Amino acid sequence: MNNFLRSSVTALALMAALAACEPAEQAATPPASRPVKTFIVEGGVGAGLRSFPGRVDAAQRAELSFRVPGQVQAIHVKEGDLVEQGQVLAHLDPTDYQLVLEDRQATYDNALSNYERGRELVAQGNISRRDFDAMEASYRTATAALARAKKDLEYTVLVSPFSGRLARRWVEGFEEVVAKQTVFTLQGINELDVVIDLPERVVRMVRGRAHQDTSVASGETAAEITAYATFEGRPNEQFVLSPKEIATKANEQTQTFRATFTMVAPDSFTVLPGMTTEVSLDFGDLIDADPVKRVPVRAVQADSDLSPRVWILDEDTMTVVPRAVTIGRMVGAQIEVIDGLEGGEEIVAVGAPYLAPGMRVTRMANVEQAVPREGEPL
Repeated sequence: MNNFLRSSVTALALMAALAACEPAEQAATPPASRPVKTFIVEGGVGAGLRSFPGRVDAAQRAELSFRVPGQVQAIHVKEGDLVEQGQVLAHLDPTDYQLVLEDRQATYDNALSNYERGRELVAQGNISRRDFDAMEASYRTATAALARAKKDLEYTVLVSPFSGRLARRWVEGFEEVVAKQTVFTLQGINELDVVIDLPERVVRMVRGRAHQDTSVASGETAAEITAYATFEGRPNEQFVLSPKEIATKANEQTQTFRATFTMVAPDSFTVLPGMTTEVSLDFGDLIDADPVKRVPVRAVQADSDLSPRVWILDEDTMTVVPRAVTIGRMVGAQIEVIDGLEGGEEIVAVGAPYLAPGMRVTRMANVEQAVPREGEPL
């Protein structure tokens, strides 16, 4: 019996010791990190920086064609060739035009002789003024016809109007072509166009005064958009873009506005029309400052005094701190914050009701979720 009591006392002592140690061990356990979804408040540093996919086009381009119909007798260049201004690219069979020129030349010579003879006779009074006028009209008609025949013969030779690269050839040798039918596509090589599509919301936020002229009185220059292009495989090279034009009518399908910039063709590598690029635009000097920020409705919570607040995430420590805000009207699933946010802050959008000052959090992965039905809670 004594052994039984001794064993019981020992067991109770051990249980008491374990119970005494348990709170200490629990207190030493670090608090668990709560998963949340976050939202970046618009505005702040870099708020005006946007990136868009762009496509390269030739700044100078032309569709070359013969001005007269005929059979292509020879093609002197190939696709991709670099050509100089005035270089002969192709020519038509000139036989028919040479025959026409000879006929027009004979008609002109005869009309010229009649005109010169008639001028002497009318001065002597041997022919009427009416007959001389008819001779003069025939002479002038023959002169115009001869000039036209000479031009048509010249038009059988196709020359390059400027220096560039032949992007494409559209006809084959000995093919019959009509006047104005495209034979070559010629593109300039010194300058390139970079085209992007700007969404409506970006166009709306640009101030109208960005397009005003320089103010002579104040000496201030109108703000400009800073733009540069980068190409795949060369992320560290930036090429400055100059604004060229922007459409004022949106594309009916995409509701975007076409904006065109120009850049000098790089020497270090080849950039051809049709290639793609990434365009970065800095609208920082053109965007009107808007103190009103819009955040998700669920991001705004009430503190103990029923005052609105949001939870700001400290990215270095991954902890949250509350910040009082002044709210405005609610627009859809967002609410206006009139005061309390500068822009650029990362706030908690989902999970805010369960937070406490200094609590550690982790960002939840952004996964696709089903859209809630009408009337269901968000």
